[in-house]
Amino acid sequence: MNTRVILPRKLSFRGCCCGQAHLAMNAVDVAAFSTDPLEAIRFIRDKLDVPTSSWTDLWQQQHSVAFTVAGATSKDLVRDFHDAVNKAIEDGTTLEEFQKDFDDIVEKYGWSYNGSRGWRSSVIFDTNVNMAYAAGRWDQIQQVKARRPYLMYKHLAGQVHPRAEHEAWDGTILPVDDPWWQTHFPPNGWFCHCWVESLSDADLDRYGYQVSDQAPPSRLVPHIVGGRTVMVPEGIDPGFAYRPGEQPAATDDE
Repeated sequence: MNTRVILPRKLSFRGCCCGQAHLAMNAVDVAAFSTDPLEAIRFIRDKLDVPTSSWTDLWQQQHSVAFTVAGATSKDLVRDFHDAVNKAIEDGTTLEEFQKDFDDIVEKYGWSYNGSRGWRSSVIFDTNVNMAYAAGRWDQIQQVKARRPYLMYKHLAGQVHPRAEHEAWDGTILPVDDPWWQTHFPPNGWFCHCWVESLSDADLDRYGYQVSDQAPPSRLVPHIVGGRTVMVPEGIDPGFAYRPGEQPAATDDE
């Protein structure tokens, strides 16, 4: 029987909270959750299939409406990967099960890709599943923010190679509508499994929590991405400095 999945209360993925590419095989295990993740399913399902040469062909919020796999330049190839990720979320498939679909798709199209099989399949699986859950989590937070008006940033302790900034943000409590969350709502990078916990006033009293006086400092640092320089808050990987699910700004052509 397939295990259904739901956005957990704390979005506590038990893979690597903050790590680099060598931790790819610790990608989130979707089957760890139960029930049906309607928001996450809808988020992934409604994306448009967009062939790209590079992940940076689209930028930040554009990934909220487009499903891409870097180097997948055929729409049919992108569609098959999209279907595989849809299945992973809807049916609760594990990374290992997704890798079987990955192998079938690669063989079907004769697709050549960068990196090892384990790393590349983990990137596709982890990034799409993690962002879908985060987008769904934000929708849930908006629905209950009148009763639970605060968010606490949480970093999973005990990581071999934690990101120092993410560790420093751990325990930060800010109102749901604080602008800081527009750039720092996790995940904040590749294989980042930090999460947020929504809190009520009663929670603050019960656990002795205090709302932070102000958001952590956010220094912009330059990165070269796709041949251009972009400014990204320190501690966030380029391309992740936006709220998952946030819609791209309208263009003059729209």
